[in-house]
Amino acid sequence: MRRFLPKSLLGQMLLAVGLALLVAQGISAALLYRAAEQRREMGIAHGLAFQLVAEPRFDFRQSLSKQRGSEGKRRWHRLRVERTTAKPLLAGEETQPEREAAIKTILQEQGIEPAGLVVTTRTVSSDAYVMGRLRERGMLEDRPDWAQGEMVVAGLLRPGASEWTVARVPISDRESHRLGALIAQTLLLYLVLVGGLALLLRRITRPLAALTRRLETFAETRETNGQLQPSGPEDTRRLIAAHNAMEARIRALLDEKDVMLGAIGHDLKTPLAALRVRIESVENEGERERMARTIEDIARTLDDILSLARVGRPTDPLEQTDLAALAASVVDEFEDMGEPVTLAESSRMPAPVRATWLRRALRNLIANAVRYGGKAEVSLALEGDSVVIAIEDEGPGIPDAEIAGMLEPFTRGEASRNRATGGAGLGLTIARAIAEQHGGRIVLANRPGGGLRAELRLPTSR
Repeated sequence: MRRFLPKSLLGQMLLAVGLALLVAQGISAALLYRAAEQRREMGIAHGLAFQLVAEPRFDFRQSLSKQRGSEGKRRWHRLRVERTTAKPLLAGEETQPEREAAIKTILQEQGIEPAGLVVTTRTVSSDAYVMGRLRERGMLEDRPDWAQGEMVVAGLLRPGASEWTVARVPISDRESHRLGALIAQTLLLYLVLVGGLALLLRRITRPLAALTRRLETFAETRETNGQLQPSGPEDTRRLIAAHNAMEARIRALLDEKDVMLGAIGHDLKTPLAALRVRIESVENEGERERMARTIEDIARTLDDILSLARVGRPTDPLEQTDLAALAASVVDEFEDMGEPVTLAESSRMPAPVRATWLRRALRNLIANAVRYGGKAEVSLALEGDSVVIAIEDEGPGIPDAEIAGMLEPFTRGEASRNRATGGAGLGLTIARAIAEQHGGRIVLANRPGGGLRAELRLPTSR
């Protein structure tokens, strides 16, 4: 069902208003139709009752001349009342109890208690009396409109009488014209209401669409250049102004963070370099090597922290890159170091990426697979509008309850901080940040046959 709904706010609002208007007009049409039917039935009942009570003193010639002169304006006419000894019910016709009850009530109000009352509907052409009168007047070939449809026939037998008084009233076709008028009215309402609302909503949604594009741009570049000028209704103007202020605050915080990290990096790397020199004076070789490894661990952890901070502020632009070739180059680096890393065959898969950062993410994922799983198998596949780079190992995997936490900073599958068994727990976090920088994500899952499967999912276009 959702696939058929408009995706934009403008489309959904117009659809909601259109459906509400359709329901309202449907209810209105039903009520109007019911009221019109009631009025028509009352008109038929009173017309027949009047003819039955007044007795036939209508001149048929005069009635026909009036019908000719007002044809197209008057849609139903009184016909001359007939007296007959035969019951006015043709073979196959059925009586209509509801109309009979309505006419009987009217007759009783006039002091007439029917000994017999019959009401039925028939086509004018099947009524011998009316067709005979039309033939007498030469109107059989060129019959008026009322003589081409149906009519209601009512027969009254008064107490003690031997003859039936029969009256006829043609059924009006006015309701079809009313339905057409209602449809025209609905279309006009749609044109005026929905059209006017579309213009109003357009004034609201256009700034919102521009703000959405601005948010996407800022999320990618973190630059405050090109901020929107407030426009649209007052609420939208305030939203845009608040967003511009928020962008400025975020940019200031990022600048402060970069300055702080730069200072930390400088203030820590300088004494670390001095320590490297000083440990050369340590006579115990084993102690000297342990101190050197500790300094290297601190330096690498510091580099990882600074790299994680820089991921959110990329300076190089996106470039169309063949991900298969990029993955092959990273795998070659591990093979040159003698690591058991293999790459499955794949076709060319271009995507807009920052190649330097993406290599870093792949190195981290492959290094984790080799460290904890003993080997790494890399493959690429195209799924819809995404490229999936999968790295599989044959290690013990990760408990399902801990998979989500493994992407958080300083989280490791091995509890120690020993570089021989793992790093500081920033490799997967950096890989996730790089994936999100490209509009993608990292997915970790245990393989059914054992081991872990890490997927780097990247969009093929941005």
